[in-house]
Amino acid sequence: MDQKKTIGLVFIDQFADWEFGLLAGSAVEWFGARIIALAPTSGPLKSIGGLHLVPDRGLEPQDNTDLDAVAVIGANTWPSEDAPDIAPLLKSVLSGGGIVGGICGGTLALARAGLFEGRKHTSNGAGWIQSVMGEYAGSSLYQDVPHAVRDAHIVSAAGSAPGTFATEFLEAVLPEQAGQIAEMRSFIAREYQATG
Repeated sequence: MDQKKTIGLVFIDQFADWEFGLLAGSAVEWFGARIIALAPTSGPLKSIGGLHLVPDRGLEPQDNTDLDAVAVIGANTWPSEDAPDIAPLLKSVLSGGGIVGGICGGTLALARAGLFEGRKHTSNGAGWIQSVMGEYAGSSLYQDVPHAVRDAHIVSAAGSAPGTFATEFLEAVLPEQAGQIAEMRSFIAREYQATG
């Protein structure tokens, strides 16, 4: 790979432990990317499982001009009316040609930012986004599938699909690594094959 890619992961309090590990670990270990933890506060955040995370930086677009991609990690607090508005960061990365992803509750941030307008996407089940925030731009393009969905520079997934979220997101960020990502996808799929 010619240039190291920089991927920001957005965390808020009560983030989902299982939704980012495969993406972050494989991005660094297998593809030489750099992961930056982003959050609306500088203090430590607590995961659903009780682990603490200290973010590297905030969410201001001007502080994140080096990002090639950003993934919004799900959290029990995204459905709250107090959830942070991260639309400026997401739109900045997207307008710069970067990849924007959301998994589980993180898809609400993309919907609130209007990024699903004209794009196929998925989340935690048909009608889930509307149950939290009402109608949103692009709702007619919702895909009720158990795996991640990629449409151009937008990747979305249910909280139950961290494996396909990781592979679809990485393939969007690193198209030149499609062969190796296909191997990764096959490797992950082996876990779900019938054992007899």
